[in-house]
Amino acid sequence: MHLPRRSGRNDEGSAALEFIAAGVILLVPLIYLVIALGAIQEQTFGAEAAARHIARVIARAPDATTAAERSDAVLAGIVEEYGLDEDTVDLTLSCTPQSLECPAAGATIVVSISTRVRLPLMPEVIGLDRSTAVAVQAEAVQKMSRQWGTER
Repeated sequence: MHLPRRSGRNDEGSAALEFIAAGVILLVPLIYLVIALGAIQEQTFGAEAAARHIARVIARAPDATTAAERSDAVLAGIVEEYGLDEDTVDLTLSCTPQSLECPAAGATIVVSISTRVRLPLMPEVIGLDRSTAVAVQAEAVQKMSRQWGTER
């Protein structure tokens, strides 16, 4: 029985190198994807928390001035805690049914928070960090008391 002839090349050890190269090529984008999705998820949680807590603060406040002060404080705290970009956070308040004043007694308030999440490791050259940003929006709805804004 004859043993097969080996070619003149020595392939010993090249499989390990191929596995390492393939692993790095596949692993680096996967790690970036996990980091980017984590950043987007963190900002989404922040936007949802801001909308929910601001709606509750407004509904429980005794008057519009107190509601505005408390909602500003809540938004500032959540921006700091979740690392939201203050420049891109947009707060919108609307009431149903629409009235001259919002919030109003007996109305349903809708608080909407929108922001943009900049992806990690994106350079600021030629605005690449802004063009790759992901928009995030959250809404919360809260029913106002019929007695809201009156002396208790």
